[in-house]
Amino acid sequence: MKKIITLFAFVSFLAISGCSSSDDFDEDDDTYPYAFEITDNLGRVADNEYNIRSTFRFEINENLRDDETVLIYRLVDLIDSNTPIWQLIPRTIYFSNGEELDYDYDFSKVDFVITARGTYNLLDTPGYINNQTFRIVLIPSYLASSMDTSNYVEVMNTLKLSENKIKKIKL
Repeated sequence: MKKIITLFAFVSFLAISGCSSSDDFDEDDDTYPYAFEITDNLGRVADNEYNIRSTFRFEINENLRDDETVLIYRLVDLIDSNTPIWQLIPRTIYFSNGEELDYDYDFSKVDFVITARGTYNLLDTPGYINNQTFRIVLIPSYLASSMDTSNYVEVMNTLKLSENKIKKIKL
């Protein structure tokens, strides 16, 4: 009897461990996770506020799910042509004169807005609003909670997303 219970427990364990959830991350799925890049000028909303506003286009609408996390990174510098420095937003930049610049974003299933707001007129520092490059990464929320999302390289490695899978989008 003890052997039968042990055998039953073992078979049950194998059956349960063989099951998969629809939430499992499938690295062979071309549509998910998903990343794209935009480079553009932020448009004026007010003297101290500029933004980029766009809808998710193309196949992106199909990818955005209810359990989605959207991460947005801003290109802040290049060490060399192969080594960009990406910074997760929201982010506040503090200047030595006491002024501040905040990058933030919001999103829905159909659109996103990336905003730069300052405690000063942002036209005084056009390098923070003109020709800005952002990477938008759509990932399952359960993955976002299990990694350091501020580390762009870790996120991309975990998601197995290489540079050739980043789609460049024109707004």
